[in-house]
Amino acid sequence: MKGFFKRLIIIDVSSQEVTIEPIKEEVLKQYMGGKGLGTRLLLEHNPPQVDALSPDNSFIMGLGPATDSRLYGSCRYGIYTKSPLTGFYGESYSGGSVAISMSRTGYDFVILKGASDHPVWLEISDTEVKFHDADDLWGKESYETEDLVKERCGVKGCGALVIGPAGENLVRFAVVENDYWRSAGRCGMGAVLGSKKVKAMVFHGSCRREFHDPDKIKKYAKDMLRELKDHVATNTYRTQGTPVMVAGLNNAGAFPTKYWSKGKCEHWEKINAQSMKERLDPKPRSCKTCFMGCGKFVTVKEGRHKGLQLEGPEYETIYAFGGLCMIDSIEDIVWLNDICDRLGMDTMSAGNLAALAIEASQRGKIKENLPYGDAEVVADLLYKIARREGLGGLIAEGIKTASVELDMEDVAIHVKGLEPAGYDPRVLKGMGLAYAISPRGACHLRSTFYKPELAGMIDPDQLEDKAEMFLDFEDRCTLFDAIIFCRFYRDFYTWEELAAVFEMTTGEKFSKSDLKAVAARITDDTRRFNLREGLTMADDQLPKRFLKEKLETGKGITEADMNYLVQDYYKLRGWDPKGIPVD
Repeated sequence: MKGFFKRLIIIDVSSQEVTIEPIKEEVLKQYMGGKGLGTRLLLEHNPPQVDALSPDNSFIMGLGPATDSRLYGSCRYGIYTKSPLTGFYGESYSGGSVAISMSRTGYDFVILKGASDHPVWLEISDTEVKFHDADDLWGKESYETEDLVKERCGVKGCGALVIGPAGENLVRFAVVENDYWRSAGRCGMGAVLGSKKVKAMVFHGSCRREFHDPDKIKKYAKDMLRELKDHVATNTYRTQGTPVMVAGLNNAGAFPTKYWSKGKCEHWEKINAQSMKERLDPKPRSCKTCFMGCGKFVTVKEGRHKGLQLEGPEYETIYAFGGLCMIDSIEDIVWLNDICDRLGMDTMSAGNLAALAIEASQRGKIKENLPYGDAEVVADLLYKIARREGLGGLIAEGIKTASVELDMEDVAIHVKGLEPAGYDPRVLKGMGLAYAISPRGACHLRSTFYKPELAGMIDPDQLEDKAEMFLDFEDRCTLFDAIIFCRFYRDFYTWEELAAVFEMTTGEKFSKSDLKAVAARITDDTRRFNLREGLTMADDQLPKRFLKEKLETGKGITEADMNYLVQDYYKLRGWDPKGIPVD
């Protein structure tokens, strides 16, 4: 079986011991790489009920069989661990260029165990693992850290993963960053690295994975570029990026506004893709092996942030700060995005929690005066979160803890401790199912089911047969995460194309039913991990406000709606009525 090195490396950060182990071919056939093998390794290496910030929580980084190939959308890596934010399954992915450097080390997976007694950064190559002191790096922001560790490594083309002050201070929604603006952004991966006192990891080497049919891969990529470089989806991402969603969601009445109390934002035209185009001079930026250029390198041209440059903001950052916090300046949103990237924290969780704090202030739950729409107030709060100062120290613990302490449990919006993306399920009921059953909490990317509902492939209000379509989307996205393809290629890599990819890279032939069986196996294992950590069917539910409060348009979703969708999903998955996989 080609496409894999069939090796993983286990690094004990406590003892600085390194172990290299083989990966059995039959395991790869069953699970592939990425999420498949990452989940299996998490089940094997993590003790049940482990504290996510303890040395015993494994930090697992994985690649897929298409990594470092010419296939478009393949330059991504995945991280798998127990989330310190939710207490359940944690997964997060990032693009950029670093996946190639990781692959050149000759390992399919890297597992960190234990914890150092002082700050370190790791240099992982195809010949050795070096531990370097990071005392002088501790406290530095992410951009500077990345520059310094690459300089100290001294190897041209090396790639680095880093954490910022938020990760060092165990902010439970801290991120792991690479290429400055690319982030493994959800579930608190940066806090897990911080708990191990690992400030950065640098990768380099000269190993190349062997593919089954490299000539076919080359032709496939060439044909794909020719046929799809001017596709309407490609042009939309290249010219507008994800901020194009601001207009679409606002028109649908599903753009979360004023901490989830509204579905339409009055100032949406000040923070949409057109505003970015007019005010920020955006230039398309791509990850390696990508022709879309969905990233937007922007420059603030006037005002107090003049000269600030950033790749972003993405739609999710705009909704979180522009919608939930009611900030009506695209320049201010860029500024807040930059602060989060420098400090190393998730913009989605940060924006949601800042809005919750503002709402708590408005309701008299805290002494601080935090008005909606004030970027300075939000910026100050972000720094306090990263430093764990005052109110920021409470918010750093995440929404489950913060909402209890603020007496805002009935107001807080999250599933399993993770805040939703910018798609209101009271309008898009399929997204209600997506949020409820996602193993990592309220997530839009495990299925991207906003796509069929917004595109008219299925009525957003429809309940019957919705779970069946949902499963098809979720299974294909699961395969994307086993290969570790970018989600934005979902319109291009159909089931048939995925089968072709696996054959070109690995030499193994899979039918659609074979691939769906692999996806189901991965989904069942993630479920088993969560059940082992204490998950019950009560965790597969939307927050109370969604079920009781309607939007200003009258749109809503009920408990009965959700019970129907979830039970239908369980049945189609082959799980019992309590959501337990039936062996």
